[in-house]
Amino acid sequence: MTAPSPDPLDHPDPRQAADHAATETLLRAYVRETGTPVPPTGQPLHLTLPATGLTLTVPVRHHSPTGWHRFGPATLAAPAGETAPPADTALVAAATLRETTLGRGQPPHLGADAAARVLTSAHRTAAHLTARRAEPPGTTAPTPFLDAEQALLLGHPFHPAPKSREEATHTELDTYSPELRGSFPLHWFAAHPDIVTGETLTGTHPADHLHPYTRDLPLPPGTLPLPAHPWQARDILTRPAVRALIDAGLLHPLGPHGDPWHPTSSLRTVHRPDAAHQLKLSLGMRITNSRRNNLRAEMRLGVRAARLLNAGPGAWLTAHHPTFTILRDPAWITAGHPDDDTETGLETALRDNPFHGSETDALCVAGLLAERTGPGDGTAPTHRAALAAAVHRTATTHTLTTAQAANLWLTHYLHHLATPLIALHAHHGIALEPHHQNTLITLGPDGLPRAGWYRDSQGYYLTATHADHAETLLPGITHETGLVFDDTFVNERVAYYLGINNLLGLIGAMGALHLADETDLLATLHTHLTHLRTTHPGAQDLLDLLLDAPTLRCKGNYLTCADGLDELVGDVHTQSIYIDLPNPIAEAKP
Repeated sequence: MTAPSPDPLDHPDPRQAADHAATETLLRAYVRETGTPVPPTGQPLHLTLPATGLTLTVPVRHHSPTGWHRFGPATLAAPAGETAPPADTALVAAATLRETTLGRGQPPHLGADAAARVLTSAHRTAAHLTARRAEPPGTTAPTPFLDAEQALLLGHPFHPAPKSREEATHTELDTYSPELRGSFPLHWFAAHPDIVTGETLTGTHPADHLHPYTRDLPLPPGTLPLPAHPWQARDILTRPAVRALIDAGLLHPLGPHGDPWHPTSSLRTVHRPDAAHQLKLSLGMRITNSRRNNLRAEMRLGVRAARLLNAGPGAWLTAHHPTFTILRDPAWITAGHPDDDTETGLETALRDNPFHGSETDALCVAGLLAERTGPGDGTAPTHRAALAAAVHRTATTHTLTTAQAANLWLTHYLHHLATPLIALHAHHGIALEPHHQNTLITLGPDGLPRAGWYRDSQGYYLTATHADHAETLLPGITHETGLVFDDTFVNERVAYYLGINNLLGLIGAMGALHLADETDLLATLHTHLTHLRTTHPGAQDLLDLLLDAPTLRCKGNYLTCADGLDELVGDVHTQSIYIDLPNPIAEAKP
């Protein structure tokens, strides 16, 4: 048997390894969203692109039933007997995006912005790999929680520009990037109480929650503190609304102060192991598809969702699923004119922070699945991802084969994370957006999941059929916009976030990491969901969709990027482009 070729992610030149990672991710997203068939493992994918007259030949290193394909280096087609020239990220991005824009009746220049973001992302990935390879062996973050948050060196496996971060300098990104283990003090503003607004779960003033982080802050008498991300603090000074508050003497920039905070995988949410809260800061920098400005409606939703959970569903969840926890966003604060609800860029949400540096800290699932590259000498890493290390620990502890351990790991993951989410949906109509970056798990000494967590106040839905019940629990809750949605729409979104992104993404990662056959894992998932359909009839429509629908609606990150859409702007129904994907769960019926 021929030995497998070296993985291009391990190339000694970090720029070439990053270029391959960018090309591979772009192609993975492209074939998914265009419905392009991918040949079996070991055969070449021939990608014909008529808009440019090019044909790409791409070796298939791993064919994935869930779409998490691994590809070898792409080349241009060449006449017989001639060497095929390599196709780098710049060429592949230009060719595929032109194919997409022209194929949808658009002028080709509309793809230029997306192509630039693909290249920017590749450049940032090279910086991440260069820095990590230069670290002494064994270097880790200050806590297990932060180590997982800092693990996403390559980024989202189905996004064409996962590390695109525009409008910040390289020096700034060295400080602000979790992949480079950045940390920084917050910048602070002093605001007249008349322009400070916000909300808390307890009814106290939101500024009261900030006192632990403002010791020795030189606040002018009679003012209240407001934090800001340092990049945001500079940017908002050019905004007319903020400038007017400063000129009127109602807002005073104070500059950096206090101990450093660590950016998490989202960049805008920052963490300190000793702090009672994580802070979700507004960040107008364009990251992947969106500017991460906090919207007041989203922050209000966070507090209202916490109130709804505290009115009964939270206690029910704890009683029935004690190993699963939803982190609350119990407060938010900002500054602005009292007669104007427009965001100023100083919007900050406070989030529960139970992670203070112990071995039982929860770990971001996206960080667990994140692929690692080799040390820089062309060899592979000991474990391609932290997930692989956990599964191998399970195999050793329980005397199992790697495939058996992966299946057991999936079963525990479903018990501690997926089942509680589906149960909450079934019994209270509360649905969440549990993609990998929004979900966390705690691992036991044997590497198996033993607790699950959810974070992010933006991803809350209340189904219309449960609205009356929610109203009896918390009068007025259904009058709020942005919370109650049609059941069919909610089921579609949960099928994407929990079904495709989270569960199929986990199975795809296990297959790509060669931990187990994806077909076997899909059968395990099918059996588990079938059992839940019996025990949780309130979620039958959702489970029918996951188990029986021939296709599932899937967010198209590639197409959304190509069209230049900002996913945080506009109506929730149209913020992103959705496509239909074949449903491998339905195909996995035992």
